[in-house]
Amino acid sequence: MTELRIEGTHSRAKGLLSRVNLGQYIIYLAFAVTFILFAVALDDRGFLTSGNLMNILRQSAIVGVIAVGMTFVIADAEIDLSVGSVAGLVSVVTAMAISHWGILAGIVAGLMVGMLIGLVNGSLVAFVKIPSFLVTLAMMGIAFGLAQWVTDSAPQPILKQGYNMAFGSGDIGPVPGLVIWFLIIAGCGAFVLKKTRFGRHVISVGANPTASIYTGISVVRTKFLVMLISSVVAALGGMLYAGRLQSGRYQWGQGDEMNAIAAVILGGTALAGGRGSVLGTVFGALFMGLINNGLILAGLSSPQQQVVRGIIIILAVALGSKK
Repeated sequence: MTELRIEGTHSRAKGLLSRVNLGQYIIYLAFAVTFILFAVALDDRGFLTSGNLMNILRQSAIVGVIAVGMTFVIADAEIDLSVGSVAGLVSVVTAMAISHWGILAGIVAGLMVGMLIGLVNGSLVAFVKIPSFLVTLAMMGIAFGLAQWVTDSAPQPILKQGYNMAFGSGDIGPVPGLVIWFLIIAGCGAFVLKKTRFGRHVISVGANPTASIYTGISVVRTKFLVMLISSVVAALGGMLYAGRLQSGRYQWGQGDEMNAIAAVILGGTALAGGRGSVLGTVFGALFMGLINNGLILAGLSSPQQQVVRGIIIILAVALGSKK
């Protein structure tokens, strides 16, 4: 009888664990543990000072914005490798348009470039059925090359302080403007993904596109829209780079596609699609910013930092594949 009770308790515990996906909470535990370790090991180097903590938020914000758009793409079982290059191209276009026609023209031009690239990516993926990996890999090279070509590799300064203050350089009280942008985009993304019909369609198509068709969901439309959203959000990231660094440059955003993908997968979005969490993505981006900041304070060289970040990305992809 005792053995039966023990076996029953064990079965109920296994049932409870099967209903609670512990993998979804790994990022929160990893963030807390890493933060504590850095706080103890780097206390004498100013890790816990308010200035450094604000630096972590600033360093995480733009990649976090881009990662919110990436969450929709990966939850839909697609990928977007062009977001970093799109951000760089948009920073250049925005800066050049501001210098010639003013702030409003710069904002419109930047968003239009992101929308145009999203239309191309989305059309090729959704209608022509070319794998998103190949489409966005090609677009990554096109956007990067265009940004370098039109500027002749030279930075494009932004002298309009109104733009710079609104898009990255300014603060609202003690809170950096970049963080405000991050919170706004993350809040909108979380609402759309969890509370709207479109968000449910994204998850459904990512989980099972065939079943989604039979329930009346337009798989083509959904895939087109997630690619469009990703590019437009990446364009906003490029505009924030331009405002924060007060210039447009083709290098801005370089490598952000990998950081964004790592943030999304670490945050609990399934690499194979069918599950997504914008809140998890937020903590994934903060975790990447935390790691970067801690490595710098620890005195690691740039190559050593690249190695550690690469290991984190591999672990993130492995974790996503396992989920």
